[in-house]
Amino acid sequence: MSQRILKVNQLIKKELSQIILKEAEFPKEALVTLTRVETLPNLSECKVWISVIPEGRFKEVFRILNRNIYFIQQKLNKRLKMKRVPKIRFLEERKTAEASKVEEILEKLKKEEK
Repeated sequence: MSQRILKVNQLIKKELSQIILKEAEFPKEALVTLTRVETLPNLSECKVWISVIPEGRFKEVFRILNRNIYFIQQKLNKRLKMKRVPKIRFLEERKTAEASKVEEILEKLKKEEK
């Protein structure tokens, strides 16, 4: 991956995080995190992985994000000083959930050893 794409990914993650924090209204008990961003080399699209705690709220949060995607995209377009701003696509972050399950298993094993 080129240095340029890495910088674009970081910039999009930073700006999107701020937009979503200020503009989106999620259920109060939901913690929403942008975990990573991957932009295609031609800048046509960027995949944005979302993590939600508790996991049971993911569908609701995902629906809210997709309902407001055009508004979020417009805000991002205004903030970024780029010729071509990639189209946003939200995805569910599964690596975080997998990591927390592994941690739970490790904790259980530690307790069983004692």
